[in-house]
Amino acid sequence: MAEQVQERKIEKDLREPKKEFASIVRILQTDIPGHKTVLAGLTYIKGVSWTISNAICKILKLNPNKKVSELDKGEIDKITEFLKNPKLPDFLVNRRKDFETGGDNHLVTNDLDMKKEFDIRRLKKIRSYRGLRHAFGHPTRGQRTKSNFRGKGKKKAVGVQKKKR
Repeated sequence: MAEQVQERKIEKDLREPKKEFASIVRILQTDIPGHKTVLAGLTYIKGVSWTISNAICKILKLNPNKKVSELDKGEIDKITEFLKNPKLPDFLVNRRKDFETGGDNHLVTNDLDMKKEFDIRRLKKIRSYRGLRHAFGHPTRGQRTKSNFRGKGKKKAVGVQKKKR
């Protein structure tokens, strides 16, 4: 019985040569774990959602179930080039009707952070309602503030007094 198990293991080792995979793949300054599938791994990049990741796999004809570590240099370069200048339908892009250019584009990684920061700075500068809410640290999307958003500093219970000695 034990001999049969050992023979099977030896046969298995002879059939499948062990492959060395990169444990981390770097795409657009983002570390992606090698054990993830391409579909899930691309979502680690800021600005790439599941929908965008699926669209990338379909447009570039990549197998979404393939492991990220199994991607070769050419496929990684294709993904990088596509993300730098994506050709996506208008409803998938994350920056429609840009304030400065008026065009539709898709931003990823640091570009997305910078644009968001500049937008908030512009809203504060023109003293719009949203800009003031950002400046004061209040919610900007109409949430109620009676019980939530109490304070960013020291957490204090409201309406509770200390005992007088």
